[in-house]
Amino acid sequence: MRAADSWEVQMIRVRGLRKAYASRQVVDGLSFELAQGETFGLLGPNGAGKTTTIHLLCGLLRPDAGCIAVGHEEDPTRPAVRRCMGLAPQALALYEELTGAENLAFFGKLYGLSGAKLRARVAWALDFAGLSDRADQLLRTYSGGMQRRLNLACALVHEPAVVLLDEPTAGVDPQSRNHIFECIARLKQAHLTILYTTHYMEEAARVCDRVAILDQGRILALDTVDGLIAQHGGPTEVVAEFACAPKDLAKLPGKLEGLTLRFASTQPHVDAARLAQSGYALTSLQIRRPDLEHVFLALTGRRLRDE
Repeated sequence: MRAADSWEVQMIRVRGLRKAYASRQVVDGLSFELAQGETFGLLGPNGAGKTTTIHLLCGLLRPDAGCIAVGHEEDPTRPAVRRCMGLAPQALALYEELTGAENLAFFGKLYGLSGAKLRARVAWALDFAGLSDRADQLLRTYSGGMQRRLNLACALVHEPAVVLLDEPTAGVDPQSRNHIFECIARLKQAHLTILYTTHYMEEAARVCDRVAILDQGRILALDTVDGLIAQHGGPTEVVAEFACAPKDLAKLPGKLEGLTLRFASTQPHVDAARLAQSGYALTSLQIRRPDLEHVFLALTGRRLRDE
């Protein structure tokens, strides 16, 4: 697979983007850039503004303020700009009364494909999604995971240079999820520019070159995963579980809570080894390094998001 060469996308540039619904500010002054060939993640809780941002980028919505530039163009509603983009929306954009191949052909025709070129791209997309053997079956017979894979394939049938993936693994089985990750790896190898929204930490860490943590329409932090962890993840901890309460609590390197000892450490392997050799009766001993989930919760809080 190769990125489309009919549109040279240097990067996507977003400046001061704002969008409100009635009195609710959904996107509140977003600014970021995507380099050509970069996989950029928008990581945020439900209602953070991820899907609205996607819809603004591909021209489905008009911003209240701010600007979006795709390559040298500053109007994403223009047909030439839309042709360089592929959108795999969170809400499946597929037709149950059509087969898998017919769904792909429909979207290919929307982008001007026809004849042998259309047939070749439909065949490629079916193979890409692992659905060649189900090409002539109606969509309503597809499992949720198969539909999600076809949704991704429909975004790619016209060979876009920019791919917008909005929660691409939502509600899929483990096998389909793994296949989607393999598909994204192929897109990265082809140097496509990818915007990837998710609320799954491990997905963002796995596929994204850089991640912006979004909440209530604002970017709280933006960096590589390692950079975010270094800045916001907090210290590495040593956690020990005692079989029984030790007698001399003053000698412990941290506060005992029940039978659990937890303390921050700059040299966790040394401190864990020292504790293991101290003669205490331990049932477990762990080193817990900060990860993207620590960063996410530190920045967005632990309050439930049910909206």
